[in-house]
Amino acid sequence: MSTFMANKGNIVRKWYILDAAGKPLGKTAAVAATLLRGKHKPEYTPHADCGDFVIVINAEKAVLTGKKLDQKYYRTHSGWVGGLKETQYRKLMQDKPELAMRLAVRGMLPRNIITKDSLTRLKIFRGPEHIHAAQKPELWAAE
Repeated sequence: MSTFMANKGNIVRKWYILDAAGKPLGKTAAVAATLLRGKHKPEYTPHADCGDFVIVINAEKAVLTGKKLDQKYYRTHSGWVGGLKETQYRKLMQDKPELAMRLAVRGMLPRNIITKDSLTRLKIFRGPEHIHAAQKPELWAAE
C-alpha cells in the first residue's frame, strides 16, 4: 500500500461559513486557518495546498477578550524615519473589522508560499450577508 499524496489534480475544495458573532477573534481565526490549510481532511499533505474556501460572516461582532481592545495595537511601518503608524484595536474593530480578522488568520498560517494562495480563499464580511450563495457553502459547526 502506498501513501496518498495530494496534488492539484486530486484536491476537492469545499466552501464553509464561519459565524464570528459573539466568539473570540482568535478562536475564529484558528478555525479558519485550519480550514484554509486543509488540516481537517484525512488526505492533508503539508507541502500541498489542499485547503478549502472559508467565508467569515459577522466580523464586526467578534469579541476581543481581556483588555485587548485598549492594549493591543496594529502597527505598520513605511520604512522611512518616523514612518510608524499605530492603530488601537478598539478603532480597528469599529472601522475595519475585516482587516483585524484577516491579520489574525494570516498570523496563524505558516510563512511560506502556500499562505499567499490560502489567503485568496478567505472571504470576510462585516455583517451576516455574503455574496457567495451560488457556491452552496456549508455552516462549519465544529467549534
